[in-house]
Amino acid sequence: MSLDDLYQEIILDHYRSPRNRSGDLDPHDVHVHHSNPLCGDELDLRLRVQDGTVGAVAYDGDGCSISMASASAMTEAVAGRKLSDADDLAEAFRLMMHGEGVKREDDLLDGVAFQGVAKFPVRVKCALLGWMALKDALQTYSEGEAEHRVTYD
Repeated sequence: MSLDDLYQEIILDHYRSPRNRSGDLDPHDVHVHHSNPLCGDELDLRLRVQDGTVGAVAYDGDGCSISMASASAMTEAVAGRKLSDADDLAEAFRLMMHGEGVKREDDLLDGVAFQGVAKFPVRVKCALLGWMALKDALQTYSEGEAEHRVTYD
């Protein structure tokens, strides 16, 4: 089995058996909604913050296999991390998706499987949806807000 085949299997596994996908996380400290009208992907992300860490994270939404699987992988990678570390990890994922190499490979966990998506520019926004929602949720929380909505152009 090639590395590309293994990565495809990981992505399919997260799509078929999503982690932390739920319609709600109660209580939660922040809720963000991100949508990409060009492809129809929509994602709701909720975070519970405990002692400066991502205490719990859950998402729900409708979208392609890449966007939903990437959100699933993101939730596993950031749960339990300090907020600043989760933000840094999301930035490492963003840079990877823009072809700038893989940093923090061990911390990205299954998120590394999405590096091949960078070869398909039209799908990069799909893979980034959950991770950018995370960055937004962290910023929204740091600004003392509880909710935010973003629509991509």
